[in-house]
Amino acid sequence: MTRSKIQPAAFLLSAFFLLAPAAAFSASAPALPKATHEDLKKLKLDASILSDIDKELIVPPGWIDGAKKERHLRIFSTFDPPQAEQLFRPFKERYPYIAIEYNRASHEDRAIRTLIAFKNNKSVTDILTGLGGSFFMYREINAMEDLRNIPNVKNNPRGTIDPEGFWVGMHMRYWCMAYNTKQVSKADVPKKWEDFLSNPKWRNGNLALGNRPQLWALQLWDAKGEQWIKDYLTKLFTEVKPQLRREGMNAMLELLAAGEFYASVPSAEYRTYQKVLDGAPVSYTCPDPVPGAVSEMAILRGSPNINSARLFINWFLSKEGQIAQYVADYAPPVHKDLQRKELLPFADQILGKQLAFRDPASELKIQPKLLEFWDELWLKSGGRRRGKS
Repeated sequence: MTRSKIQPAAFLLSAFFLLAPAAAFSASAPALPKATHEDLKKLKLDASILSDIDKELIVPPGWIDGAKKERHLRIFSTFDPPQAEQLFRPFKERYPYIAIEYNRASHEDRAIRTLIAFKNNKSVTDILTGLGGSFFMYREINAMEDLRNIPNVKNNPRGTIDPEGFWVGMHMRYWCMAYNTKQVSKADVPKKWEDFLSNPKWRNGNLALGNRPQLWALQLWDAKGEQWIKDYLTKLFTEVKPQLRREGMNAMLELLAAGEFYASVPSAEYRTYQKVLDGAPVSYTCPDPVPGAVSEMAILRGSPNINSARLFINWFLSKEGQIAQYVADYAPPVHKDLQRKELLPFADQILGKQLAFRDPASELKIQPKLLEFWDELWLKSGGRRRGKS
């Protein structure tokens, strides 16, 4: 295992332990939006955490003037509409002259159809998120604005920004295992990925496997090597024989809560936490190493609302924006000064373990080979092709 395969985001798993109590809030601190005060109260965070927010929100004057003329901003993302409304509240207080048009879209609608529209000289959004492996198709046709002139990009740690500035990380994601607490005891919770192979608990269809290897197996390939992951997946399919599920990852969580199976892989920590808050009998764990990723945010080149888009991304990458995002959907912040356990669901199941990190470069290198190998196993084991009913 090479250092570069594990280290790019290692700060995320160590900085949590270096936190000191917040200093007393200065009387001269800037006024905060009402929505921000409510967010801090909900998280039981002292307002001193935002004592430098006025500095973080300094932007070129032309951006403000331009946004006041544009008065509009379009965003394609994956937040549920109520979550998006919660997220946008502080931004709307700070920039009331910008009307946000938000659309929750699937990857197909968000990334692929937007790209097709761009090729046909049609502008359907200003900001889009979660490009994943589609990023390279955008880069090939120069379809994204350079974000390196956005001030708060500097708050993103190394490995969470595109070197050419075409995307910036908006939050962290951990793709591990969710399980039904009525069916799985703490003694059976896997500590490492090999435990799925050795523990008979996970056989007989008790483990559900989603058709998204790029969310977790890609990182394990990168961290542990091609031969290891191929041997592991072969045994997983042929010996453990998990349920092969065609649903999306969120739908799998619903089925897990209903008791359709004991555990699901891959599952996101923030979505599982939302189910816990809803009272579902589910919990979460991350076998070692932890498959992690950063979700990307980009501005479409030629955006008619370029100033509004820049203002939004700069705000979103500020501490205030990152905290608002966490309140909205519990996605862990990427801001280097917000790496703290209060802002990470299931922190005790993630911290202290190695992080196997996925970025677009590793996707380009590994994903085609991984999908080819995975698809062969998937089909031989009775799974259906993607896009087939």
